[in-house]
Amino acid sequence: MIFDKKYEDRLANWHDFRETLELADDPLQEVINLYNQVSLVSIHTDPWDPEMWPNPWELINENQYCDFCKLLGMCYTLQLTDRFIGSNFEIHIGVDTEKSETYYLLFVDDRVLNYDKDTHIAREELPKSFQSQTQYPMPCLQ
Repeated sequence: MIFDKKYEDRLANWHDFRETLELADDPLQEVINLYNQVSLVSIHTDPWDPEMWPNPWELINENQYCDFCKLLGMCYTLQLTDRFIGSNFEIHIGVDTEKSETYYLLFVDDRVLNYDKDTHIAREELPKSFQSQTQYPMPCLQ
């Protein structure tokens, strides 16, 4: 696994993983599967303050993943592939009013990652009870 290695190896393995996404049948699912392997910490980064978010290389270096950093990792991984050049990436912080749960979601064009932790769904599949409180368009990394 990528996340249990020293920094230089994590960086190299992360690069190699991104290369596999170029031809993957379902690259979004591959990214979800990878980041579902991280060991989670309680809170590492303030999701409400984009100025404090680690960049991709800081994230790999720090190797500390709270729920929000896990989402950032998925976002950065996809953004740094040729396959997703031109895609629209947005992070939404919102609440499902029926479940009284806060969600950190990644919108990649018309797909949504992290509402269901094990897969991605179409934007229109988000329940009406989900209310986005804020959204952050992610700047292009390439």
